Amino acid sequence: MEIREVFARNLRAARRAKGLSQEELAHRAGIDRTYISSLERCVYHASIDVLDRLASALDLDAAELLKRPAAESPADLEDPEV
Repeated sequence: MEIREVFARNLRAARRAKGLSQEELAHRAGIDRTYISSLERCVYHASIDVLDRLASALDLDAAELLKRPAAESPADLEDPEV
């Protein structure tokens, strides 16, 4: 999974876990609601500044939005025979 897909999934999951609509998250982060939708669908790529604003609005560390699922960590993708 590409990092932007990881970000999109984590963004949507965090937003839903906080019980926020796209509109409310956008308001808290100071960005347009349609941009949130586009990020969650991997249409646009977030800048590091937007990533930080979204993480702050969700009360998360920015790294949490980029964290890969455990089954897809880079160590799991390496060949164990090497």
